[in-house]
Amino acid sequence: MSDFLPGLEGVAATQSAISYIDGEKGLLSYRGYPIETLAKYSSFEETTLLLLNGELPTISELNDFTNQLRSHYRIKYHIREMMHHFPATGDPMDMLQTAVSSLGMFYPGTECLTDPDSSEEAKYVHDMTVNIIAQMAPLVAMWEHMRAGYDPLKPREDLSVAENLLYMFSGKEPDPLMAKIMDVCLILHAEHTLNASTFAALVSGSTLATPYSVISGAIGCLSGPLHGGANQRVTGMLAEIGTPDKVAAWVDDKLAKKEVIWGMGHREYKVKDPRAKILNGLVKELVESRGGELDQLFDTAIKLEEVCEDRLAHKGVYPNVDFYSGILYAEMGIPNDQFTAIFAVARSAGWLAHWRQQINNNRIYRPTQIYTGQKDRIYVAKADR
Repeated sequence: MSDFLPGLEGVAATQSAISYIDGEKGLLSYRGYPIETLAKYSSFEETTLLLLNGELPTISELNDFTNQLRSHYRIKYHIREMMHHFPATGDPMDMLQTAVSSLGMFYPGTECLTDPDSSEEAKYVHDMTVNIIAQMAPLVAMWEHMRAGYDPLKPREDLSVAENLLYMFSGKEPDPLMAKIMDVCLILHAEHTLNASTFAALVSGSTLATPYSVISGAIGCLSGPLHGGANQRVTGMLAEIGTPDKVAAWVDDKLAKKEVIWGMGHREYKVKDPRAKILNGLVKELVESRGGELDQLFDTAIKLEEVCEDRLAHKGVYPNVDFYSGILYAEMGIPNDQFTAIFAVARSAGWLAHWRQQINNNRIYRPTQIYTGQKDRIYVAKADR
């Protein structure tokens, strides 16, 4: 009989060269490059190509990929019309999952996913990868206007993914510092080994489902509050606390009740999440650019981290990436319920990298189970029950 490990904790379900985590040391790398290096020197477009192909691109390769992405920003008319009929109260993740899934009806061709060595499959995989990554951000930004009863803004092909996302949200030329912060946020969220949504993508991909079905399934998985949904809980939590002077009592009350403190702790990291360190630095850079004046949200967050470190560091509980990303998104004027959708925009790069790796050496996932039910039961006729 097989051992049962809840949540498959510690079970190796695949082999991958895409990313690496050392939770004891607080290390994260993509294709061997430390996340700190990529956040400092790379862009979301370059990092995406690194994740997909395994190597840093040449200038020519990066320019070509960037141009391909920008030429695919536009969303088909029928998709926009469909979105107009969604209820305005619909959750952005439900919208995104539905819209991405529907894209498959306009870009068919999965029947070629049978021979990874064929040029036809290689072209299909490349084209669909570009199309999905290019259209995720415009879909998210379009929904912000459409659910308010307005026509969405057209994407601008002269802007990067991060810049265009901010432009389509606000209709204004993106602030350079905010665009930089958004770009880094996308890099930090792009990949994180075999997390729940990536595993969902692998399982779907192993059946040779369309990439749109694969990404749609991953989006659904990411929407849960124990995965991508945590970042939008952080700003609500900070608003509930109120001011910095109330933090200590609030934390002690939560700990006494054994309730969740959103944005604190991570299943992989026993030290501070390296992505949280980078975002913490960006918060400080933003505050410095404003002459040192802190928004109350930032002030409360900094105090919360300080108190939690005092109460929880001995247990290996530190801020994770969700703790600061939500604060930064709020400062950009992005509504709370859109935070997880932006997470999905970034993670599409990692999902597709894993999908491509899976189908190149495919074997359908079929884990076993430990049966705990009754055996050899006698069927009783309806009249005798």
